[in-house]
Amino acid sequence: MFFQRYYLDCLSLASYMIADEKTREAVVIDPQRDIDIYLEDAREHGFQIKHVILTHFHADFIAGHIELKKAVGSQIYLGSKGEAEFPFQPLADGDELILGSVKLTTLETPGHTPEGISMLVYDLDENPNQPKMILTGDTLFLGDVGRPDLLASIGVTAHELASMLYDSLHNKILPLPDETLVYPAHGAGSMCGKQLSSEAVTTLGEQRKYNYALQPMSKEAFIEMVTTDLPEAPHYFVHDAILNRKDRQTLSEAISASWHAYSLDEVLKMLKSGAQVIDVRDATDFAGAHLKGSVNIGLEGRYATWAGTMLDKQAPIVVIAEEEDQIEEAIMRLGRIGFDHVKGYLKEGLNSLKDHPELVSQTRRISAQALKELEESTTILDIRTTSEWDTGHIDGSLNIPLNQLPERLAEIPQDKTVIVHCQGGYRSSIAASLLEKQGYDNVIDLVGGYKAWSMTTAT
Repeated sequence: MFFQRYYLDCLSLASYMIADEKTREAVVIDPQRDIDIYLEDAREHGFQIKHVILTHFHADFIAGHIELKKAVGSQIYLGSKGEAEFPFQPLADGDELILGSVKLTTLETPGHTPEGISMLVYDLDENPNQPKMILTGDTLFLGDVGRPDLLASIGVTAHELASMLYDSLHNKILPLPDETLVYPAHGAGSMCGKQLSSEAVTTLGEQRKYNYALQPMSKEAFIEMVTTDLPEAPHYFVHDAILNRKDRQTLSEAISASWHAYSLDEVLKMLKSGAQVIDVRDATDFAGAHLKGSVNIGLEGRYATWAGTMLDKQAPIVVIAEEEDQIEEAIMRLGRIGFDHVKGYLKEGLNSLKDHPELVSQTRRISAQALKELEESTTILDIRTTSEWDTGHIDGSLNIPLNQLPERLAEIPQDKTVIVHCQGGYRSSIAASLLEKQGYDNVIDLVGGYKAWSMTTAT
C-alpha cells in the first residue's frame, strides 16, 4: 500500500493519497484546489487517480475534487447525506472502495456537518480483518473534535450537530482498536476546532487517553462543552461550504482569467468604482510606501484566512506585489478559498508610482520603548481576539478584534493618534491600512505588537 500525507501549512490542511502498488490505482482524500502535487506524485509512481473522496463539504477552503475530475477523470465520492450540483457516488455506512489489496470502508460520522464521513483503510495483505488507519476528516482531530457551529448546513443547529458528533465518536470511532492510526483533515491553526494538535498522526488509544473531548461524559455535558467558547469563524466559511457543493470553474481557469496587468490609471478608476486593492508585501515595505486606498494583507502570514475575512466576496480585487511570482501566489491562494473575482494586478507595482508622489502614502511605525515616551494624546487599539486580550493587555487599550473592525469604526476617536497593535505585528498592518483607507490620518503601527510591549515592560 502506498500512503502519502500532504500538508498545506497556510490553511492547516492535511490531504491524502492512497494507492495499491500492484494495480496502480489511487484515491485522493480531501484534496486542496491546486492539484499539481497529486498529479506529480501519480506520474512519478505510475498511479492513476481514479477516485477522489470528500469527507464533508469543507468551509475553510475550496477542495480540488472538480479539478481532479476534469484533469484525470476521477470519480467523486461524498457521504450519502450530501447534496451537490455535480455528479457523485454516495457513500453510506459499510460501503467499500477496493483498490487491489487496499480497501477503504465508509463510516458515516455526522457532527461537524450532516454529511460527514470517515474512511477506514485496510491493507489486505497485512491484516484483512483490522483497519490500519482511519481518515477522520473534521470529525476527530488530534487533541480535539470538529466544531458543530459553522453553518455549513443551513437548517441544522449546532446543538443537533453536537448530538450527532457525540454519537459518531462513541458509536463509530471509539469502538475501533487502540492501535488504529488517526489521520485528520486539519492540524494546529485551523478554525475548524478549538485546540488542534500540531502532530501529523497518533493512535486512537492515545486520543482516548489525552483528547479532552473523548473523556467519559454524558451527551449533555459533551454538547455543552463543544458548543461553548468557540473562536469566531472567518466570514468566508459559509461561502466556501456552499461553493464546494457547486459545479464551478477550476483553479487554473480562475487564475487565467485573473492574469491581467492594469495601468495605474486603470487601477485608480477601479479603486474609485469600489474595487479592492490589496498590497501583499510585508508590513515594513508597505509602511515605507504604498498606493493610497490599498489594504495590506501580506503573503508571509495567514494570507488566505485574513483575505477571506477582510475582503468582500464579490467586489473586484486588484493585487499589488513586487515580483510576478508573488502576484501568481497571491491569486492562487485567493483561489484556494474561492475568491475567484481577482481582476488582475498593478503593472510595474510600486514603480508605477515613482512620478506620482501625491498617490503615495506611508504608515507611521513606533517601537514599544518609543511608545512609552510618546506624549501625544492616543487611543491604543488592540485588534487581537477577546481571548488574547483577556490574557493580558496594555492598560486603557480599546479591544476591537480585527474581524470586527469594519463594523466598529465609529468606536475609534478620530481626534487622537491611534496606536494599533496585535500580538506580533502582522494583523496590525492590516488594521492600520484599513483605518487609513477609511480616512484616519493619525494611525501608528506598533512594531512587534503586544509581544514587544510585554518584553519592554518586563525589562
